[in-house]
Amino acid sequence: MRLVSLLLFLIFTLLLFTDGHILPGLSEGRSREQKVWVREGSSAVLPCHLSPRKTRESSKQLPDKISVLWKRHGGSVHQEPHVVLEVGYSGLQKTAQLMKPRVSLQDPALRNGNFSLRIVPVRSEDVGLYEAQVKYRTEVHSCHVELGVITVTLSPPSPVIGSEQLLMSCNSSHRASLVETCWFHKEHLGPTSRTFCYMSGTLSIIHPAMSHAGSWRCQLRYSDKEVISATFNLQILGFDGPSSPVVYAAAGSAVDLPCSLSYLPRAFGMRVVAAHWSHLAGGHLEERGTSQNLSSRSFPLHLPAVGPGDAGQYRCAVSVGHRTISRDVTLAVVTVTPSIQGPVSEGNRLLLICSLAHSQGHERFQWTHLDSAPTKSKLAVATPHSLDSHSSRMGPTLEIPRVSQKDMGTWECSVYGPEGRLGAVEYDLQITGAQVSSAPSVFSGQITFGLTLTLFFLLAACVVALALQKRAQAPAFPALEGMFAASVPWKPMEEKQKGKIQQTEC
Repeated sequence: MRLVSLLLFLIFTLLLFTDGHILPGLSEGRSREQKVWVREGSSAVLPCHLSPRKTRESSKQLPDKISVLWKRHGGSVHQEPHVVLEVGYSGLQKTAQLMKPRVSLQDPALRNGNFSLRIVPVRSEDVGLYEAQVKYRTEVHSCHVELGVITVTLSPPSPVIGSEQLLMSCNSSHRASLVETCWFHKEHLGPTSRTFCYMSGTLSIIHPAMSHAGSWRCQLRYSDKEVISATFNLQILGFDGPSSPVVYAAAGSAVDLPCSLSYLPRAFGMRVVAAHWSHLAGGHLEERGTSQNLSSRSFPLHLPAVGPGDAGQYRCAVSVGHRTISRDVTLAVVTVTPSIQGPVSEGNRLLLICSLAHSQGHERFQWTHLDSAPTKSKLAVATPHSLDSHSSRMGPTLEIPRVSQKDMGTWECSVYGPEGRLGAVEYDLQITGAQVSSAPSVFSGQITFGLTLTLFFLLAACVVALALQKRAQAPAFPALEGMFAASVPWKPMEEKQKGKIQQTEC
């Protein structure tokens, strides 16, 4: 019974000593050492901390006099160690010449019980067993951490150029036999995720595309059941957007054919960048211009006014360093051809034919009559009119059996594909003798009535004035003049009678 009690006491004491003095990662033998796996080129943190209880006993901060020594044993603890980083009691820091710019302590102040070693970037030769010795007061503590490196190799090296075969290999510093290598692409992004497993550690992509870019993870499984993985971001220098874009433009309009790189070339250290455009016409390439721009990744081709002859396939070739990548861009031009050229007379039969130069074969057409009121932009919202009286609304040909004034204005032919509206062209229909009338208003009615009344009074005044003028030219008393003319024959008789009387008197 005493022996059992003594044994329990010793175990309890040992546990208290371990909790108070041994750090995570510390081991009395190699069986308890920590392992850290990192990808070559990334950052590594080799942990070494005081236990929580020891930190509380240190009154939040450790004494001023403290030293830390990190040593590396190489690939085995039996190899002769060499100093990686040393911080003395005075704070003076010494670093190995080969690792001088890459190693540091996570907490340079050494006051919070964190003595972890940080290595940026990690190299393949950094593999090995690392040991930390921390001294303060009269105590010495140690940590043992084994660093393993996973190497992911791309061939050809970065930047990966689209359309060139790519080989991705993954291996590590683990000594056991490799059983299987699995590659995971966008494993947390649903249906776009892909998994490839091989006996070897190499994955071949015959024609890399922008869809292969993004997050990848390689997982290595060894014969001793050790499973190691590393993640990396695959960057492919290609073009933004779809692989073979098609641009739809109305005849007579300006268009910019896109040619935009996925990354800025100088981000990969590329300083020589040039773009060259050509047009495949008549079985040969026509030169369309060359541009150089180191501060941009976009090299569009501007065409000021396109016609059916400009439709076809264009090629944008971008030279990045000593390598060249290219993409084809197709230009489709939409035109409207009327059956009657120029203004159309009312009552005529009119056909408007919408055609597409360099069609892809899947397009469909729709006609819409826009408001006759002028718009500032072709992108303005249009109000469609009813086409019930016309024989066709869908399809490339619009038939108007008898043209009337209501058909005057802008007609739009829209081109649609599986992805939606692709482009449109407008046609302005002019009708001979058609006048644009405005809606009547109360104010205009009042003005019309006033003008009519004024004209009536003016006409009446003219009639009265004309009558007065004729009256002024005629005798003043036409009735008396008639009476006088009628009494003329009696005048001699009176005069004779007067003579007789005078003679009698005489």
